[in-house]
Amino acid sequence: MTTFPTSLGTSTSDEIRLLGQDLTADLMGKVGFGELAFWLVALRRPTPSETRLFEAVLVALADHGFTPTAIAARLTYLSAPDSLQGALAAGLLGGGSRFLGVTEDCGTYLHEALLGHELPADEAGWDALAVEVVTETREAGKYVPGLGHPVHKERDPRTPVLIAIAADEGLLGPHLQLFQAIGRTHEQVLGRKLPLNGAGVCGAALADLGLPVELLRGFALLARAAGLLGQLAEERRRPIGMDAYLAVDRNAVYVDPI
Repeated sequence: MTTFPTSLGTSTSDEIRLLGQDLTADLMGKVGFGELAFWLVALRRPTPSETRLFEAVLVALADHGFTPTAIAARLTYLSAPDSLQGALAAGLLGGGSRFLGVTEDCGTYLHEALLGHELPADEAGWDALAVEVVTETREAGKYVPGLGHPVHKERDPRTPVLIAIAADEGLLGPHLQLFQAIGRTHEQVLGRKLPLNGAGVCGAALADLGLPVELLRGFALLARAAGLLGQLAEERRRPIGMDAYLAVDRNAVYVDPI
């Protein structure tokens, strides 16, 4: 018979195995969900230090108030209360370049910037590399992902905490070091000061953990799934979906096409 190899989960009539472990004997009650999520992707069990940083990233990305993803989930639930999965999916589908996707965009940006460069030996070297990278990005007519935030104009409160955790656990790797240097130097290239946003720092931290940069948005969506479930639970307790819908619909004004 044709076989289909997997390093993830298999089962028989009396046993379930996951990652080469007995699910019930080795994992349930002994491995945290965040640790397992890391393990499933990296195919190696994270160290306690890696687990702490990884789970801090998940917490940082879980919820950020009435973002478009949360509103989409709530309005979908208003329209189809029989489809919790549809409401959850609607919120997740909104994870893109402005919300949630920045995590992957920033991790990828930093990863590509580091390719072909020797890692600097000191802060001055990181700053010089950051100026070079930001200058190239500006000359290409592009934006540096992870710079700026629609709400946190001066400082994203998640940024220093995530960096401190990474430093405390000995996980302040090249992606975070380059991103910090971009934070210190971008003003001299762009002519204005912007904060390093938390989603970007999350991307840098995940890349430093050795996770594939092509999958970083998936971790942001994993975190936001928990936040969206909370949003939908609150929509059941204290609904605002109908008010949001009516506020737009009742204030719609017809204008001639341009």
